Amino acid sequence: MSAVAWTAVGSLAAWLWLLLGQGFFWRTDLRLPPLREPDDWPSVCVVVPARDEAAVLPESLPSLLAQDYPGRAEVFLVDDGSSDGTGELARELARTHGGLPLTVDSPGEPPAGWTGKLWAVRHGIGLARARGPEYLLLTDADIAHAPDSLRTLVAAARTGGFDLVSQMARLRVESVWERLVVPAFVYFFAQLYPFRWIAVKGSRTAAAAGGCVLLRADAAERARIPDAIRHAVIDDVALARAVKGSGGHIWLGLAERVDSVRPYPRLHDLWRMVSRSAYAQLRHNPLLLLGTVLGLAVVYLVPPVALFTGLFSGHTGIAAAGGLAWLVMTATYLPMLRYYRQPVWLAASLPVTAFLYLLMTVDSAVQHYRGRGAAWKGRTYARPDTALDER
Repeated sequence: MSAVAWTAVGSLAAWLWLLLGQGFFWRTDLRLPPLREPDDWPSVCVVVPARDEAAVLPESLPSLLAQDYPGRAEVFLVDDGSSDGTGELARELARTHGGLPLTVDSPGEPPAGWTGKLWAVRHGIGLARARGPEYLLLTDADIAHAPDSLRTLVAAARTGGFDLVSQMARLRVESVWERLVVPAFVYFFAQLYPFRWIAVKGSRTAAAAGGCVLLRADAAERARIPDAIRHAVIDDVALARAVKGSGGHIWLGLAERVDSVRPYPRLHDLWRMVSRSAYAQLRHNPLLLLGTVLGLAVVYLVPPVALFTGLFSGHTGIAAAGGLAWLVMTATYLPMLRYYRQPVWLAASLPVTAFLYLLMTVDSAVQHYRGRGAAWKGRTYARPDTALDER
């Protein structure tokens, strides 16, 4: 067999393994676990780090203030050095809409060794602890919650005995580039961190979605959150690992009525979102980068190349292996497209999207070695993501 044939067969074998052996990552039926409402509703403090979020707050903050929660709940919005009037807008929205009590405060500039977002989270948790809550809801400023979101999160955590319950918010999918890139972003995330493995006690798989994380306050203290992850660029995954590593029981699934309202209308916007943390995900390791690039090429790019090469050269075996691999790839992507209410024909474009992600990952590494590091809201973090080593 030629090298092309072996590569095509290897790609097909990889897809058969991904289909059956990677925690059925492609299934999208994992929603909040079964829940029953508790007899007594615990107190909850909601912590919202916000930096220059005036554009999205009118859509997101009122949904938090309007939570239909039977127990005591309070919202703490931490204005992390905004220059667009985020803090004052939040106060105005609270005056206009009413609802849950809102406190707006600012922590000042983060000290050395802290990312700005986690410094804001630390400040918000410090404010919340004065209220003695049983749970903390950590949510981003661009996340809109259904009126019963907090209620169902708490009920699920209580029923299942979870220390952390997180929902992957449904991201906005309206522009052409959002349709091409966003569903694949969640698909790749689930492939890296199969949701079904996350909830298994004793498994090494741990992840959360930073836009919606309900966390027991005592579990946060036990895991030293956020101090233990103060360097983390990928803070949600680091948080979940810290909680699970300290003996916590965690859960992650897809959301039905928790939505991100942040737009990514241009490819440039999505490129920045992915490249900001892609190389940090690889621990700034050149060997992992090389392995990732080769892996993406073999798994996602080889199938269509093998199919067309085999068809044009008359090698039916190569065409068959490439075609079957592409078919399995397409089939595993369909559930995510249905979840995002996108046309099924987009499933065939996954190799193109994977190639874009390959370029974004390489660009993330290039930016790192140029000394630019990971950027978030006007700040750059050149230090590697060593949160787990610091715990």
